[in-house]
Order: sequence, then structure tokens, then C-alpha cells
Amino acid sequence: MKKTFRLVHPKIKPARLIEAVRRDVKKYIKREKRKLLPKGADYWDFDCKYGPTEAKAEIILSSEIGKCITEAEAENLESFYLEILAKPGHKKPSKNF
Repeated sequence: MKKTFRLVHPKIKPARLIEAVRRDVKKYIKREKRKLLPKGADYWDFDCKYGPTEAKAEIILSSEIGKCITEAEAENLESFYLEILAKPGHKKPSKNF
């Protein structure tokens, strides 16, 4: 998902738009996790970027997405860019002593 979310609409309140963004992000992540894993992969990992524009987007952790959306709401941004790309993840072998 590479998308610029608009938080200004003539008829819809910003709080409802924020809820819609959260729902879209949650739905996308859930959909990606349901996909069949490639051979040798242990889980789905996500590369994420967030910023006021695509050019100013910075890398974030997937666990920070909610915080960034809240930050955009607090700053009263008109729009923000969010990129979430799924990739296969591999667990590191544990070291048994």
C-alpha cells in the first residue's frame, strides 16, 4: 500500500477520516498476513514509511503506524503519506546453551 491519505473533506469530519484510515491500514495488514507464505519464510514482515509527503517520508516500524496517524491528527495535517509493503520474514535461530 502506497497511499496519500487526505484528512480534509467538505462533509466528513476529520475524526471520521482518521477512523477510516486506521480501518484501511488494519484491513490491509490483515489481508497481507492471510496470504500464503513463500517457501522458507516464517512470517510476514512489513517495511513502512510515513511522512507529510512522499518525498519527506521516513522509515518507521510497523508498530509505530498508529502513533504516526495520531500525530497527523494532532498536527491537523491536511494529508499524509503512508507506505506499507509486505515481505517474507525469517526467524533467527535461537542459541541453546
